[in-house]
Parts: sequence; C-alpha cells; structure tokens
Amino acid sequence: MSDSNKPPIWFWIVSVLLLLWNLSGVYSYLNTKFNQIEILESMTQPQREIFESIPAWATAMFAIAVFSGTIASVGLLFRKKWAHTLFMVSLIAAIAQFINWLFIQNAAEAFGSSAYTMPIIVTVIGIFQIFFAKKGIQKGWLA
Repeated sequence: MSDSNKPPIWFWIVSVLLLLWNLSGVYSYLNTKFNQIEILESMTQPQREIFESIPAWATAMFAIAVFSGTIASVGLLFRKKWAHTLFMVSLIAAIAQFINWLFIQNAAEAFGSSAYTMPIIVTVIGIFQIFFAKKGIQKGWLA
C-alpha cells in the first residue's frame, strides 16, 4: 500500500474507540451470563420475569452482536475490509435482539422508557460502524 492509502490519525482514534465500545458490549454480555443472581436481585418482579424469559435465540443474537462487532473492530485496526461485513452481522443480530426485547417481550412495560435507550444507542453506533468501515474501503484504507 502506498502512503496515499495510509489512514489519517482520526481513523485510528475512531477505530480504538469502536473497539472499546464493542468490548463494553462483550463485558455486558458476559456480566449477564455470569452474574445473573446479582442482576435479578436488583430488579423488580416484572423486570425479573422479563429477564428470566429471554429466549435462547435472543441471547444468541446478543452474543453474535457483541462478538462480531468486537472482531470487526479488531479488523479495522488491522485494516481489513471484512470488518464491514462483520459490522453488518453485528447490527442485524442486535436489531433481532431488540425486536424481541421491545416488541415480543414488551420490556417497556416493566422497564419504562429506559428500555429504549440502549437499543437506540446501539443501533446508531452500529450504523455508524458500517458507514465508517465502508468509507475506509472507499478510501483504500481497508484491504
């Protein structure tokens, strides 16, 4: 690759921030899996019932979303264009999980309007990640 395809410093800064964001998702997933008792103790009974009834497929979507997003972020740091594909997988899996959370389980009844906060943030950042990787491909920063 020539120097003209060398990413600017802001590319590296954004890529590291996206890695940290996705690692926080991995932490959240692992915390949900390994600290269920503490999580359940902090919830009201309606919240607990929703949390305990999350279907296995939705949990799998959560795992796919956070791990594919993290791997994609590492791909950005290695300047790999497959990061774009994994960011799309991550967003699709996250949206599937949110459909369950918000519309099938109707979490807003138990959690209130805060049930929408993370789905909105995650979706916006997920869309940004896809466009960021696409821009990197277009500029020749990812190969």
